Amino acid sequence: MAEDDDSPAEPDDPSAIRSIALSPADAVDAFVYGRENPGDAVLRVTPPFHGRMRARIHVYRVDDTELTGAVHLSPAEIIADDIVEDYPDLESALADADADDPDETDRVRERHVEAVEEWRARAREAIVDSVALETDGGPHRVELKPLG
Repeated sequence: MAEDDDSPAEPDDPSAIRSIALSPADAVDAFVYGRENPGDAVLRVTPPFHGRMRARIHVYRVDDTELTGAVHLSPAEIIADDIVEDYPDLESALADADADDPDETDRVRERHVEAVEEWRARAREAIVDSVALETDGGPHRVELKPLG
């Protein structure tokens, strides 16, 4: 019997996914983690795949997607581009500060913490509507459904 386009996808085929529910806070936390720490943080969807899935934050140093079949969503793809580009840059601010003045350096760091908190609030409200997943059949667009 030949397969047709309406046949169900295999449980390890991400093209079965129509929508992914995710926490905006997880997306923001994953993005900030990747900017401030070693290692990577993503939103992860694991097989078996079906129409509606849930992504959860996942931090790793070695990408295991080949072994597990999981799909990793980059937080930079989940948050609107203009917000991603607006992430506060501590290194530039420190470079502009007087390195010989520890009080100024402390103030720069305090302002950075405040700026990141403000950025987090904006980013939680800037989750995109959909993303493309890479599948064996090419890109597959799925809806994102923010929780909360």
